[in-house]
Amino acid sequence: MSHVLTHWEPENSEFWSKEGSDIANRNLWISIPCLMLAFSVWMLWSVVAANLDKAGFHFTKDQLFFLTALPALSGATLRIFYSFLVPVFGGRKWTALSTATLLIPAIGMGFALKDPTTSYSTLLVLALLCGFGGGNFSSSMANISFFFPKSRKGYATGMNAGIGNLGVSVVQFLTPFAISSAMFGAAISGDGAMFHNVKTNADQMFWLANAGFIWVPFIAVATLAAWFGMNDIASAKASFADQAIIFKRKHNWLMCWLYIGTFGSFIGFSAGFAMLIKAQFPEVDVARFAFLGPLAGALARPIGGVLADKLGGARLTFWVFVAMVAVILAGILPALHEHQFMIFLVSFIGMFILTGLGNGSTFCMIPIIFLTERERAVAGKGDLAMKQARLDAAKESAAVLGFSGAIGAYGGFFIPQGFGTSIKLTGAPDMALYTFVAFYVSCMLITWWYYSRKGAEMPC
Repeated sequence: MSHVLTHWEPENSEFWSKEGSDIANRNLWISIPCLMLAFSVWMLWSVVAANLDKAGFHFTKDQLFFLTALPALSGATLRIFYSFLVPVFGGRKWTALSTATLLIPAIGMGFALKDPTTSYSTLLVLALLCGFGGGNFSSSMANISFFFPKSRKGYATGMNAGIGNLGVSVVQFLTPFAISSAMFGAAISGDGAMFHNVKTNADQMFWLANAGFIWVPFIAVATLAAWFGMNDIASAKASFADQAIIFKRKHNWLMCWLYIGTFGSFIGFSAGFAMLIKAQFPEVDVARFAFLGPLAGALARPIGGVLADKLGGARLTFWVFVAMVAVILAGILPALHEHQFMIFLVSFIGMFILTGLGNGSTFCMIPIIFLTERERAVAGKGDLAMKQARLDAAKESAAVLGFSGAIGAYGGFFIPQGFGTSIKLTGAPDMALYTFVAFYVSCMLITWWYYSRKGAEMPC
């Protein structure tokens, strides 16, 4: 089998039903576990930071929040570059290479976490390297968008990102089990550390190094699967200069703003959720609950994509932002003030679900916006011009999917940092939450004015 597809016309129904669908879905189902592992490595510090004290590391709350926020900062920055690399290198080659780079932080953390005397600066470097996982999202989404027709893009991007997002929940669910046993033996896992659990009044052994080592075999298998099982699309080739046209497109920047509100909230809350529970409800066992929110958000993302295909992405996005404001004001803030953990947990899970729906709906909007814009520009100029416009639209929308994913990911840095700063200055996270509300209101207004109201400039 040739790994390079020289003929690819997903909008041609005959081609799609005969061979396109099978090829596209094979690439999708290899891409998904690669992206899931990327999210797991990216969010690894959201779990590790909450367990550093048990392994003998001693840092302040502010330092711990910064460790959880730093991978989002580096990951978001890498996404800017990764957004444009699939058309340059090819989707198969870049997916395999970018997945293989996850071995660097995974192995590095494994060795560093064996020794509680490891310096804070070393841990900061490893947190930055976990950003490799964050960068992968933009290239993965851009790659998958090339394979599917317009009518299936919501489904495809929703499945890739939605199940891929499950990596956030997987890392928060699996890591506590991995660090509770010397599964790789003393030579790899290390000697472990003794921790006295005041809740159970019992001593426990921890092998925190396993938080990094557990992912190594999975990353190796996923890398090989991508290299031997995926495809490059010849017609998707484009230089950076070809793709840079998106920086002149107004809707690129508007969708970046909206995606900060949806995905930025998902990844930011995922990074800070465990530490926020630990700071505000110290009596609660964080490991029992921290994975529930990211799990709900990840599962909601494919649903958001499917609903957006049926109802319209802009309409769904608008109501998502309305509901996010309501959940913070009517659920999360009162629960914090009254110290009601279950109301806080349910409200936050609801928030995660809304971010997942919004992630799916915004990514459904992008290909439609750019296809409509390019088709309008060549209306009446003939079939050849229309075919070229659709090819240009596919390249532009792929670049925008990646670039908006990059900008949106900065929410993963600012949200946990916002919580940490608010708690440091005021003793509570309220200031951060009110700031988020103001931002969501701006997202509501942008969505309504440009995309969802009657007579909107670009209804989608």
